[in-house]
Amino acid sequence: MATTNETQPENSDGEEAQASAKRRLPLKLIAIAAGGFVALCGVGWGAYHFFAGSSEAAVANQVKPPVFVDMPEVLVNLSSTGSEHTQYLKVKVVLELPDQALAAQIQPVMPRLMDTFQTYLRELRPTDLDGSAGLYRLKEELTRRVNAAIAPARINAVLFKEIVVQ
Repeated sequence: MATTNETQPENSDGEEAQASAKRRLPLKLIAIAAGGFVALCGVGWGAYHFFAGSSEAAVANQVKPPVFVDMPEVLVNLSSTGSEHTQYLKVKVVLELPDQALAAQIQPVMPRLMDTFQTYLRELRPTDLDGSAGLYRLKEELTRRVNAAIAPARINAVLFKEIVVQ
């Protein structure tokens, strides 16, 4: 009997090992399930931030529409380089402001802005206004000068309504 007792525990251990092996999930299946769970969590997190972020950006964009202020028309003679006839520049511009409060601040300094425009535009030569690059430089320079005159406030842009070189 001693021999049968010794063999039974071996058999019972072997049976338990086989039974536990049948109950365990394969390692590949566990890895696939874990990867799927992580991917699902990532997609959910990304979708949440995508939709929450776009709605916040849409609200921020709708809050403040720009305000436009017309400047008086400016007519100046351009700097000549020895040519026979004088050329003139006629400009109508609009200032694009970030909010209505800045429009009230610009009205008292309008004479200063007009002086700034007049003195700068009189120094231009006709060749300074050639092509779209020349007009872009003019727009950027006028924006810079307006921002310097109304500092610390800032405008968004100077927009052209009309430009005539004659």
